[in-house]
Amino acid sequence: MELDPLILSRIQFAFVVSFHAIFPVFTIGLASYIAVLEGLSFKTRDPVWTKLSGFWTKVFAVVFGMGVVSGIVMSFQFGTNWSNFAQASANFLGPILSYEVVTAFFLEAAFLGVLLFGRDKVPAGVHLFAAVMVATGTFISSFWILSANSWMQTPAGVELRDGMFHVTSWSEAIFNPSFPYRFMHMALASFLTGGFVVAGVSAWYLLRGREVEANRKALSMCLWLLLFIAPAQLFVGDLHGLSTLEHQPTKVAAMEGNWETSRNVPLLLFAIPDQENQTNHLEIPIPNLASLILTHEWDGEVPGITEVPVEEQPPVAIVFWSFRVMVGIGVLMILFALTGLVLRRNGRYWQAPWFLQGLRFMSVAPFLAVLTGWFVTETGRAPWLVYGIMDQAEGLTPSLTGAMALFTLIGYIVVYALVFTAGLYYLMRVLYVGLEDTYGEDEHEAERPMRPFSATHVPFEIDQAGHGDSAKQGGH
Repeated sequence: MELDPLILSRIQFAFVVSFHAIFPVFTIGLASYIAVLEGLSFKTRDPVWTKLSGFWTKVFAVVFGMGVVSGIVMSFQFGTNWSNFAQASANFLGPILSYEVVTAFFLEAAFLGVLLFGRDKVPAGVHLFAAVMVATGTFISSFWILSANSWMQTPAGVELRDGMFHVTSWSEAIFNPSFPYRFMHMALASFLTGGFVVAGVSAWYLLRGREVEANRKALSMCLWLLLFIAPAQLFVGDLHGLSTLEHQPTKVAAMEGNWETSRNVPLLLFAIPDQENQTNHLEIPIPNLASLILTHEWDGEVPGITEVPVEEQPPVAIVFWSFRVMVGIGVLMILFALTGLVLRRNGRYWQAPWFLQGLRFMSVAPFLAVLTGWFVTETGRAPWLVYGIMDQAEGLTPSLTGAMALFTLIGYIVVYALVFTAGLYYLMRVLYVGLEDTYGEDEHEAERPMRPFSATHVPFEIDQAGHGDSAKQGGH
C-alpha cells in the first residue's frame, strides 16, 4: 500500500501541535498567577505568598522547558513538510514568527532566570518586576502566534500574486476578523487551565494535611478566579461562534452536525455523523436550540454542510464530537466554580473531601478542553491551509514522500515520549516535595518517604489546625 505524504504530514503536524499546545496554555495562566503571588508577597511580606510563588515558579520552569522543546520543531515542519505554504506565506508569517521570538521568547527567558534564581540576589521590587515581565512575555507570545493562526483561518490584508501572498495592510492582516475573539478565548482558557491545576494540586495537599494555610489560601484564590472566568468563557465562546458562523459557516455546520441549510435547527446532544451518506444516525435533539444559540433567533437559519462540495467538507465526526467534549467540560467547570461558592458560605470549600477529590480530577479537564478546542478549530478548517485560498495539498512539499513523512512522524513520537516522560518525572518530584522545601524551609520534609495516596488515607475532615482528624476517617 502506498503511503500518502499528505495524510501523514497532517497527522504529524496535528501530533506535534497537540503535544505542544498543552504547555503554553498552562504557562500563560500560571505566569500571571505567579505575578499576583509576587505582588502579594511584596506588599504584605507574608511568607505564605513567598512560599507559594517559589513553589509554582519551579513548576512553571519545568513546564516552560517542555513547551520550548516541543515547540521548536513545529517551525521546522513548515520547511520540511509544507515548503510550498512556507514560501507562499513568507511575506506575512516570516515577520510575525520573528516578532514572537524577538519580543516574547527572549523576554520570558531573560526574566525567568531572575525569577528562578534572584530571590536573594536582587531587590524585592526587581524580583516582582521579573515576574510581571515573564507573565507579559507569555501574552505577547500568544498574541503573535494566535495572529498568525487566525490569519490562516480568516485571511485578510493580503493578496495572492504569482503564488505568493503579498501584504496590502499589516493592520488588517494582524488584526484579522477572527483574531480578537480567538485571543480572548485562548487567554481565558489559559486562566482556566492555570486556575484548575493550582486548585487541583492545592486540593491534593489539603487532602493529605500538608501546608494547610498556604494551600487553603491558594485554593480560595483559584475558586474566586474560576467563578468569574468560567462564565466569562461561555460568553466569549458565544461571540467567537458568531464570528465563525460569519466567516467559516461550514465549520459551524460541522460543529452542529447540520447537513442541510434550514431554519428551526435543533441542538444535537448525540448523533453519529455519516459523512458518506451526508446524514446523521441516532439523533437526540433539543428543538430549535441550535438556531437560537447561533443566530439569537428562535427560527434562525443555520448553514448546512452540503452547501460546499464533499471534497471541501471537514471531517464532520471529529469536529462534531470534539465540540461537544469541549462544551461539556466548560459546563462542568462552571458547575465546580458555583459549587465552590456554595461551600464557601459555611467554610467547607477546603474541608469537603468529595469536592477536593473532584478538583483533583478537574485539574486534567482544561487540557482536554484545550485539545478538543484545537481539534474543532484546525480540523474544522480542512481541507484549507489558508481558508478559501490555499488547500493542504497545494501547500505540501513537492519532493516529500510517504516514507519520509512516516519516518519523521515515528521519530517525533519517540522523542516526544522521552521528553514528556522526563518532564513528567521532574514535575512529579516537585509536586511530591511540595511547599515544605521552598527556600530551604523544613528541608527534612524533602527526605521523608511519601505515603501512597489512596482512599484510606483521605481525611474526611481537616480540623482548623490543619491536621487530618483520623477519628473521623470512615472505614479506616
